[in-house]
Amino acid sequence: MTYGQHGSSLRDLPRLRSHRRRRASSWDRSGGNDDRVTVAPGETVTLADIRGAGSINHIWMTVAPRDPGTPETHDRDFLRKLVLRVFWDDNEHPSVLVPLGDFFGMGHARTANFVSAPLQMSPQDGKAFNCWFHMPFGSRARFELTSECEEEVLWFYYYIDYDEFDELGEGLGRFHAQWRRECPADGLDQGQMSNAEYLFGGTNLDGDGNYVILEAEGRGHYVGCVLNVTNLRRTSDWNWYGEGDDMIFIDGEAFPPSLHGTGTEDYFNTAWCPSQPYHAPYHGLTLQGGENWSGQISMYRFHIEDPVPFTTSIKVTIEHGHANRRQDDLSSVAYWYQELPHRPFTLPPVSARLPIL
Repeated sequence: MTYGQHGSSLRDLPRLRSHRRRRASSWDRSGGNDDRVTVAPGETVTLADIRGAGSINHIWMTVAPRDPGTPETHDRDFLRKLVLRVFWDDNEHPSVLVPLGDFFGMGHARTANFVSAPLQMSPQDGKAFNCWFHMPFGSRARFELTSECEEEVLWFYYYIDYDEFDELGEGLGRFHAQWRRECPADGLDQGQMSNAEYLFGGTNLDGDGNYVILEAEGRGHYVGCVLNVTNLRRTSDWNWYGEGDDMIFIDGEAFPPSLHGTGTEDYFNTAWCPSQPYHAPYHGLTLQGGENWSGQISMYRFHIEDPVPFTTSIKVTIEHGHANRRQDDLSSVAYWYQELPHRPFTLPPVSARLPIL
């Protein structure tokens, strides 16, 4: 019994299977109704430590402060202060290293109801988190949650559902997710330039100053990202944050890359400077920002039908404004599969992760 050839489509549902379905969850071992883990500031909790071969196929999580919030609450941004780590097959370094809220598809330590194929936030107001990315493992899967809160004690509930196999089989990459941020992006001051010149002028003929969503080595395929923007430009002039071309460099290729796009909204499958919330299976604008595209924005693009394979390396980038002129706050989560071991990556300290209101 291995991972097998069947999928999860409606057409494939009648196919009989022989794997064993399992779950790790926060159910109350005493038989009571306290079906949660209480996470203290600074504490790391092991959510699951699964031995043998298998594949995670669904994760549900939700979290709330134990005590009522007040205006003086220090940890209102706890979704950026909670860190999810996932290790595969006794690998020394985590393959998933992301603030909890961002992992499930929205940045800025915020939640809202939205539906995509692999990630969803569900009522009430997006406080229930769901993930349907399949995550195979050959010998072990370990999930950890760390609270980097200062004071807040959190109640945490979860399911981690998986299939158990006798062996995994060949040709399966391991799931990875990484969080990055550049705040502010390294752009230009407007100075004496007109608004049109600042937003549309200049050239970019190497991609060197682009915001980097993912840089990985090895063999695998990139399956999408969440991109968050906080518009830091204070002006009454037309203040669109986009116009940044996406550029994906595969296996060390030189500029121009094989995958060169035409603008931020275009890569995220929208058009003409959108200001309306929208969510679909593979792309969405979950936070649209305020008037004149002010404030916080969050969007996603998943390459489920069109993954981007790489043999030795990949560098997924996007301009921050045309020719990298804008100086906004950008953060992102990249999702990909690859062979182990991967090139290790880190997470910035909590002080460098907090959102700008």
